[in-house]
Parts: sequence; C-alpha cells; structure tokens
Amino acid sequence: MTNDLPARSVTRAARPPVWAAILASAGLSWGLASSAEARPSYDGSAPTCFLTAGGALEICRDGSEAEGVLAAPSPCAFARGIQLLRLPKTGVTAVFQGESPLAKTRRGEDCPERKATDARDGGALHTGRSPEQLATILPPSQSRFGVALPEERRRKGEAPTLEGIGPRDPIAIAGRDWAGEEYSYVFLLGQESTATDAEVPEDQPRRRRGRRRREVSEPAVPAAFRRIQIEARTLDFASFEIRTRDEDGKLAWEPVTPEKKTRRRASAAPTPVAVLDEAGKPLMSACPAPPFATQGLAGSISIVDRTYHYFYTDVLPEDCGLPPEQRRMGLYLRTSTDLAADRVWSAARRLGAALPPNSLVRVARAKGATRWAVSYTCNRPANAPGGPVADICLQYTADLDPAGIGALTLYADPVEAGRSPTYLGLRSGGNGAGRFDRASHFWMTDAYGNLDLPTTYAGKSGLLTWVDRLSPGAGGYEGSRVYGRPAFWATWTVRRTGTP
Repeated sequence: MTNDLPARSVTRAARPPVWAAILASAGLSWGLASSAEARPSYDGSAPTCFLTAGGALEICRDGSEAEGVLAAPSPCAFARGIQLLRLPKTGVTAVFQGESPLAKTRRGEDCPERKATDARDGGALHTGRSPEQLATILPPSQSRFGVALPEERRRKGEAPTLEGIGPRDPIAIAGRDWAGEEYSYVFLLGQESTATDAEVPEDQPRRRRGRRRREVSEPAVPAAFRRIQIEARTLDFASFEIRTRDEDGKLAWEPVTPEKKTRRRASAAPTPVAVLDEAGKPLMSACPAPPFATQGLAGSISIVDRTYHYFYTDVLPEDCGLPPEQRRMGLYLRTSTDLAADRVWSAARRLGAALPPNSLVRVARAKGATRWAVSYTCNRPANAPGGPVADICLQYTADLDPAGIGALTLYADPVEAGRSPTYLGLRSGGNGAGRFDRASHFWMTDAYGNLDLPTTYAGKSGLLTWVDRLSPGAGGYEGSRVYGRPAFWATWTVRRTGTP
C-alpha cells in the first residue's frame, strides 16, 4: 500500500480555515492552485479521520491535503463528471460532459449567456490533453460529438424549457491492449422513449415529423424514458466512432464528423444504439421516468485481471412505482472481456443494500494495493461540524473480491438521509452560507480505470474532482445551476494502522 506510515489516532484536531479561490474568467479558463488558498471556511472544522478496510487503513484529511479550483467555466460553458485519464503515450487527457458548440455569432460578438436552451446542450463529449507536469490542470478542450436526445422541462404556466442534458456521464477506458487492440472506449448515457400514446395526456401537444404527405405524429414530450448505455471508440481522443447498426442489423462503427449544414438540409448525425448484454438485451435503466428525471447506469469501469468491471447504480425495480425523487438505488456490477463484442456485458449482479435516491458511486482498484476504493455521494452526520452538509465519502475493501464492496456499510440509518461518518471533509466550494453541492464526482485514473496520481502528488492516494452547482461562477448566482459553475479537485491519503 502506498503511504505506509505509522498509525494515527482517530481525532479531530483544529485546523486553519481554507478555501480554494474561484478563478474569475470571462471565457472558458482553467487553473489550479498549488495549495488551498486562505479564505474563511464556513465552520473552520477539524480534520476528517476515520478507519476503513476493516480497521487496517485510516484516512485523515488534514491541512496537508491539497484542494483547489480545477475549472472555472464561462456562463455559456460547463464541465461535469471530469475523469483525468493518464494515457501511456500522450500523458493526461481530461474526459468530461460539457455543452454543445454554440451556433456562429457575429464577428467580435461575445458568447451570450445561455441557460441550456439548446436541445443538445449537455450532450457533447469534451476531451483535452495536458502534459504530465500539468496533470491536475484541466487542459483546453474541444467538443468532440453530441447526439440530439433532448430533454424538456415544463413548469406550470410557462412554456417548455429545453434543458438539454442528453448523453452524459462519460467513462473512458482502454481497450484490450494486451491482445494488441489500439482503441480506447468511451461509454455514455443516452435515453430512449418508452412512452405509448396511452401514456401521453390528451392535452399534450403533438408535433409532425417530416415533410412527406404521409405524416407521422408523435408526442412532443413523451411521458416516459429509460436511460441507455451508448459506446464510442477512439485512437487519439480527438476523433471518434459511434457504435451503431448497419442495414442488416449487424454491429457497425460509424465515424463522427462535424455536422455540415447546407441550404437544403443538415447532414445526418450517426444514430447510436444501446450496448447489449450477454442475453442480447439493451443495457437500459430499470425504471421509466419523465425526461428530466431519468436515473441509473452512472458509475465507473475498472480493469482487473484483464476483466472489465462496470460498477453503476440503478433504481431498485420495486421502487419504480414511486415518484423519481423517492426511488432508492442499488449498486450493480457487470463484467466483460471484450468491449468490441456484439454482446458486451454480463448479467447484472447486485452488491449490497439499498442506497438513497440519486446516489452516485465510483469504484476502482486502489493505487498500489489489492483493494477496491469506493467513493460515493453522502451527507455528513447531523453532529458533524456544519451539520449534515453534502460531502463525498470514501471507503476501501479488504481485497479485490467484489463481494467486499457489498459488505461495506455505506450509509447510517436511516439510509434515506444519506449520512455517513466516512466523509472526506472537503472544504472548497459552497455558497458562502454553509451549503455545498458535491455533484458528478470522479477521479484521476490510469488507462485501465484504476486510481492514479499526477507526479506532483505522487505521495497521495488519490485525486477527486467534482462540481459545486451552488458556488457562484462567472455569471454569479443567476441563471442555470449547471452553466458557469466551478469544478474543484482534492487529494486524500490512506495510511496503515498496523491492524491485521
């Protein structure tokens, strides 16, 4: 295990308040402070220390742990689910979900603030490279591709608002390089309508599609969607091919090219198809939901012993009848030995007890250890400094048996409250009044999806990234909770306790 230091008592000593200053930026700018900059925190709380891995390890985040701003997007940009991926030949690549490109504006015109009004916003994969010495600075990036799978929100008495959080939650992973494969893969989440005409209210407006005389009517906003997993592959993280089907129904990979508009029509973008499991069924979330409330399939992929381990959360089937915000989640595992196969994933295996609604869990092999590291969204206990504010929790298993993940107690009772004593005590972000939003967390990995670190922090055990939708961005507090909000990073350290 890395950082093999003497045991430390589980105490909470005083520490100076810290805060990572948000970078002011008129455009999409990126930066990283080498250490957390002094600024009053909301409570001046003490270090977070707790035991994990059955008492064999201790995590204690004190003043030596670094935090900072990873990205400070402009009001018309965002970055979420940021995976920093170390590639053996090209260094670190940032892979994340971001906005789609704006339509061309007049020369010299500033990028107008937008509040997710484009149906494709949030449906674009962004990537960018960085040299090793800048491994924890999110590099300049480009929008690689997006798929028009719009989502629409309706509020009483108001016109529909297209929020556009279509394909999302990218996960990047190496192909079978041990078998000579050169491709890397990126999995994303789209959604498909499962609505029938009977599910659409009579007063729901319908739209006409196509200009042929034989018109096909369909609901403007279908009543029910499920998430699906879609797949892309790449040789350089700059150009991609989408997994699709040819006219005979056989698996095909179609290159993604920038859309070109002519006077007559816009060029058609590739239509992705859902990834299949070993039974030939599309990988689809368990429960239908309105378009803005779909849940499930977000997670991480880790390669251990040449086997892909896809850990993700999904709604428990028995909760499908509840409102989306009340549906509990389960943690699931699927495995694969070939991401380019026609049928990719094994049947789902559930790990552990029920989780709170909207839980996000990431799992990867720990750096320098034969253990799983498990990070997940949580709230601090009610008696913790600052009360039950949002944080990110972290635990380690005793070995690499996935059953050990299911044996972890991720949340205290009642589970619905989402509280856990294994919180990291993150300090950056917040709205200045003690409220935080640790959304879309990810971490730095190697090409195999397992924990890695930049050379600057080689003595640490891991590096997290997350977005705080409550923090003021370049556009202040107004507008979308997604656009313009800063992304943060933080390290943690694991130490042995001497316990067998």
